[in-house]
Parts: sequence; C-alpha cells; structure tokens
Amino acid sequence: MTTDVFIADAVRTPIGKYAGGLAKVRPDDLAAGTLKSLLARNPGLDPARVDDVVLGDANGAGEDNRDVARMATLLAGLPVSVPGSTVNRLCGSGMEAVIGASRAVAVGDASICVAGGVESMTRAPWVLPKPDHAFDRAHETLHSTTLGWRMVNPLMPEQWTVSLGEATEILADKHGIGREAQDAFAAGSHHKAAAAWEKGVFADEIVPAPGAELERDETIRPDTSVEKLARLKPAFRPDGTITGGNASPLNDGAAALLIADQAGIDSFGGRPLARIAARAAHGVEPQFFGIGPVEAANRALARAGIGWSDLSVVELNEAFAAQSLACLQLWPELDPTIVNPNGGAIAIGHPLGCSGARILGSLAWELHRRGGGWGLAAICIGVGQGLAVVLEA
Repeated sequence: MTTDVFIADAVRTPIGKYAGGLAKVRPDDLAAGTLKSLLARNPGLDPARVDDVVLGDANGAGEDNRDVARMATLLAGLPVSVPGSTVNRLCGSGMEAVIGASRAVAVGDASICVAGGVESMTRAPWVLPKPDHAFDRAHETLHSTTLGWRMVNPLMPEQWTVSLGEATEILADKHGIGREAQDAFAAGSHHKAAAAWEKGVFADEIVPAPGAELERDETIRPDTSVEKLARLKPAFRPDGTITGGNASPLNDGAAALLIADQAGIDSFGGRPLARIAARAAHGVEPQFFGIGPVEAANRALARAGIGWSDLSVVELNEAFAAQSLACLQLWPELDPTIVNPNGGAIAIGHPLGCSGARILGSLAWELHRRGGGWGLAAICIGVGQGLAVVLEA
C-alpha cells in the first residue's frame, strides 16, 4: 500500500552560462542556496522534520565531491540530524533524485523530503589518473570532466563511445532530421523562453544564487532566428547538421523541490502544486541516447493510466534539437504545441545534474498556473538512458 506523493514547492537558480554569472559559485554553495530559499519560502516547516535531502549531480569530481547533498544540507544550516544523499544518473540525476525521494515518501519511509540537483560545468575540474606503476617517468594526460566520455574502458564497443554530438548526428541521419528543422526548433526555444521571462512566468520558481548577481537565465537569445542560426558551422562533422546553436549550451545551476505526503504538507501549512502520478526509466544503445525518453515516457503514461491526449503540458529536456525532434517523431500521438511552452534547455540551459529537477519544477508550476491537468517531464541521458515522470495537478 502506497500513499500519494506531492510536489509542495519548487525553486531554481537562474541558469548561468559557462564561465558566466555563476562561475565563481561553488556547486555545494549553489545547492545550499536553493535549500535555504526553499525553507525560507515555507516558514511553517521545521527543518528538523525533513527526513532526507536527495540531490542529483552528474560530475562529482571537484567541489561537488564527498556527497554534495550532505555538504549542501550542512551549508544551508539544516540540523545535523537531516541526512543527505547524492545520486548520479548523468543528465537525469536531478529527476532521479526526485524519483527516489518520492518513492521513499510513497512507501512510508519518509513524510517530507527535499530533492533536486546541481551542476557547475564551469568549475568541473581536470582529473589526472594515477599511473599503472609507481614513479612512472612518462607524461600523463589531464582529462576534462566538464562533459562526455573520459578514461574510456577499452572493453566498450567503439560505436557506444562516440561523442554526444556525433551520436546526435547519427540520430539525425536515422530519422531524417535536417539542419533547417533543427534550427527552427532551436529558434523557437529561444523565443518562447524570452517571452516567458518577459511575462514573469518564471517568477514563482526563481531564487537568487548565493554570491552572484545573476537575475535571469543567461543563455537565452531573444533576437536569434533561423537565418542567424544557419550561419553557424557544424560542430562535429564538416558536413554535419549539429551546431552550437541547435544544441544545449554548457551551464551552471541548481534546483530543489519539496516532496511530501498530505500529512507532511498539512504539518507546515503548505499546499500541493502537483501529485507525482508515475515514474519510469528505460535504456537504449548508448549511441542512441537521444531517444532514451521515448519508451520511458510510454511506460510512465501507462502506469498513470492515461494517454498522450490527456496531457496538457510536456517538458522535454532539449539536449539537442535533433534529439528532441526524434523523440517527437516517435510520439505521433503527442501534440507538439504543448511541448516546452516556456522554452527548453537549448535556450534556458542544461546544467547536467540540475536539469531533470528544473524541468519537473517548471512543469509543476505550469500546471498550477493553468489550474490543473496532466503533465509529463522527460529527459534523455548520456550512455543510453531515459527518465520520465507524470504529474497531475
């Protein structure tokens, strides 16, 4: 027997560009800032009643090492009795954190949790492997941990370990998605995100990042166009279709959601934004990572007992325009006009460990603004996985 689980509140920092407005903020401080803001917005909540803090983090090789969730919990001033756990499902880490926390509440292991994610791609360090033998005199290679494969296991098949960009080129070829369609999708993402900021859509979810003056998402380009994007050179193949303009950028940011059962919400006088109705994960071949969300979403909808036509809003994380368009192609029953109504990661940004939590929070707030309905959040994940969560408000 399980109990209903709700999102009671959701916050996020503005998303910073690589080496931009959040570059000087450590990831543990970024995460701690969202925890502080979440508690400040819910003054009736005794912090000691938080059963667990679960954060997603895709890197973990730098200042986010040694369980960044626990570090953020301590830095945020929560009682030392409140534990913290960090999870890693790469790009889906923030969503995985919410899924894990919601399951704990559903089975009665917790009543109130905070879940979310954090990433500073700017501050991701270089790492130096230890040599195979002591006192090795050869040169060693520093590996960047910002994004993608490094120190690849030689037992992995070569077709699995291509770059994310090359994998997306493969997907674009496979699904017949050309450059013009990708650029049009990217331009639409920027225009929708810029319009959302002008209308104050994100006002409910944005909280300041500590030690930074960034007030808005930093990578949105309101004046971009298909014509401007068409001038950019391919980034991964000389004759390719993937560019820096139709892919998500490198970013920094954090998000946190307050997850609780009804008794937990009642205890601090809160209100549900949305109910977590279903969750699902699915795996595909690593080079086809971009369509990982397809079957995950199908399974989540089936578990919620609804279909595509029942949805009011879909938040699909835009790792690449081609990847998003491939997913939409494989969801023929989905009305594309309800997808990412306020823009997506191509414009807003994709700080890896944060993104899954960011789109879930944005989805909950959008459903709340609309007065209810069904929503789906889905995200692709490097090395061939996808996650999806269904919300009802």
